[in-house]
Amino acid sequence: MPTKKKRKYSAKVVDLFCGIGGLTHGFVRESFDVAAGYDIDTTCKYAFEKNNNAAFIDKNITKVTGTEIKKHFGNADVKILVGCAPCQPFSTYSYKTTDKDKWTLLYEFARLIEEAEPDIVSMENVPRLTKFDKASVFSDFLETLRKKKYHEPHYEIVNCPDYGIPQYRKRLVLLASRYGEIQLIPKTHTKENYETVESTIGKMEPLESGEISETDDIHRAAKLSELNLKRVRQSKPGGTWRDWDKELRLKCHRKKSGETYVSVYGRMNWKEPAPTMTTHCVGIGNGRFGHPEQDRAITLREAALFQTFPLDYEFVPKGQYFKIKTLSTHIGNAVPVKLGQVIARSIEKHLNIHFR
Repeated sequence: MPTKKKRKYSAKVVDLFCGIGGLTHGFVRESFDVAAGYDIDTTCKYAFEKNNNAAFIDKNITKVTGTEIKKHFGNADVKILVGCAPCQPFSTYSYKTTDKDKWTLLYEFARLIEEAEPDIVSMENVPRLTKFDKASVFSDFLETLRKKKYHEPHYEIVNCPDYGIPQYRKRLVLLASRYGEIQLIPKTHTKENYETVESTIGKMEPLESGEISETDDIHRAAKLSELNLKRVRQSKPGGTWRDWDKELRLKCHRKKSGETYVSVYGRMNWKEPAPTMTTHCVGIGNGRFGHPEQDRAITLREAALFQTFPLDYEFVPKGQYFKIKTLSTHIGNAVPVKLGQVIARSIEKHLNIHFR
């Protein structure tokens, strides 16, 4: 962990929809004091509390009050409320509907901003959220901030490799402050020095299909069938199913509609960032999640590294049974830790101007 920073102000952070703590851990690594994280998925509790020295509160966001949030802030000079409302509502169907009941979680976030009156707010979410018309949930969220006397909110679509995150992932990041204008720190990387698959997992312990590391319970490779082993063996890094013998191709590939699904069973490329980690990122049939050289899909630990969790981040108690699907969902849904650090550094840079 980094050395604790000395600041001219005290600050407390509360993380809504905290999950296993990706966003929180970014703040922790930048020496911010995270008081609590809220989430209704209790299977996230161990990872969140074990790695972050913060309380995990199992509570439906609709039942949380501003008074409760204020208690976590205490007498801190700076009160910071952050969160990533789960993006499941932003499906293709929901994207087209104007039914605001679909956006309950984001409206609850806005309600808690009104009630708790934090000094700084950060919201991370899917880029699609900004694409609605002026009567949209995002417009309503911005209007809440303006009415509560925050300076004009800053938001942008972040391309994660531009900040040293080794996966092609784009996220909406919003910042708002009562102290003045605030924005994200400048990009730290360019295409010439992006973090890659090789720089991230190139030195991980080799595994075969179905093998589990003796030293790391979540460094385990899913067992592939003989047919899928044949497919992955014929897959080239960055290639497509068109590299396979015809008899290995799936039925969907033989249809016109399946010609664009080129990433399924694909291998990653050592020299590029990984594809976006999803909730199914350890299944080779769900995208380009094949290891560049070894005949297997990536492991949960490797997926976590692409999400920039430290190698020693503990997701489950050692030796305890866990469901791969559950942990894959947690990792895929997490805010990349380094993105959390970028947000924290942006807030710190802003506060250093106002607390001299």
